[in-house]
Amino acid sequence: MGINLKPIDIVDDITQEEFIEKYLKPRKPVVIKNMAKKWPAYQKWTMEYVKEVVGDVEVPLYDSSKADPAAPINAPTAKMKFADYIDLIQREPTDLRIFFFDPIKHAKSLLQDYISPKELMGGFLDKYPSMFFGGKGSVTFLHYDIDLAHIFHTHFNGRKHVLLFEYKWRERLYKLPYATYALEDYDIENPDFTKFPALDGVEGIECFLEHGDTLFMPTGWWHWMKYLDGSFSISLRAWDKSWAVKANSLWNLTVQRKFDDIMKKNFKKKYMDWKEKIAVKRAEMAYKRGLPK
Repeated sequence: MGINLKPIDIVDDITQEEFIEKYLKPRKPVVIKNMAKKWPAYQKWTMEYVKEVVGDVEVPLYDSSKADPAAPINAPTAKMKFADYIDLIQREPTDLRIFFFDPIKHAKSLLQDYISPKELMGGFLDKYPSMFFGGKGSVTFLHYDIDLAHIFHTHFNGRKHVLLFEYKWRERLYKLPYATYALEDYDIENPDFTKFPALDGVEGIECFLEHGDTLFMPTGWWHWMKYLDGSFSISLRAWDKSWAVKANSLWNLTVQRKFDDIMKKNFKKKYMDWKEKIAVKRAEMAYKRGLPK
């Protein structure tokens, strides 16, 4: 009984041909050790440096508690000056995280410190890439990215534990209807298979990121992340060439998200209870049928 986790492929460097054939085309994750060593950020992006350049901007903070259906979508748990938050995650464990905040918008000098890996693929999207900060022990819940982009996720100043699952396992992971995340009632790191039997036999990939490691996550891959130290990451996003993926992304970002927001606003807990009930029902059916095959 258990989740079957395989170690991720790890390379020091990789050519475009190898990357496309072994990882981009088959949509397989890989860790690239030396990519960020070529960036100014590899040496410059210490905690003190980002604190200095971003300054005292007030930032929204999120914890690991289950989402409250009565609260506005993405409502923060707390707010704090960025510099105070950096001091906090260096000083002690905390489940508080920063996301939906782009430090680069407030410190555009950071744009000069990283290099998009265009030698591997094209289609990079963001003028201001997303950065994510977490205290020791904080967790990013199991989900896949709503825009279905490919992600190059580079970590700094500590360690991060990552679990990855191919999109085909979505039902067995208790995916909520009209959402890109899973039921939050189980701990994917230590699941209770009696309560959540569909998780038994799910196959995934495990990796541990250290300072300067870059994780390539292909479009649609589910991911769960745990900060083993107070640390941060930057994600560079690129489109998949598939028009079907792009159409699905557009649907997620417009129709599905809008519908879900309206239902949450109007029906709150009743709607969320229905979603959770459907997630459990679908997971159990997929498990009984031995899906995916």
